[in-house]
Amino acid sequence: MKKSTPTLFSLAKVHCSIFGHKLKVSKNITNHVHEYRCAKCGMEMTDTADGFLARLTPKFKETNDYLAKIHQRRKRRLYAKAS
Repeated sequence: MKKSTPTLFSLAKVHCSIFGHKLKVSKNITNHVHEYRCAKCGMEMTDTADGFLARLTPKFKETNDYLAKIHQRRKRRLYAKAS
């Protein structure tokens, strides 16, 4: 996947400010929490606890990593009991 970093001024940022971001899922954290990346300008967003989208800050990234780790552990434990 092409990773673009936002710059101070770009036509992609202008396009997104006028027409809105074109968000694509970049990482599935859990079944309900995802990280998104704008296909045009590269801005990253994530789901919050109240169901809205917010910019992906280092604090949100750390929280999402921890949630993903817990989710993977629970899935392994659930499937180990089922088989």
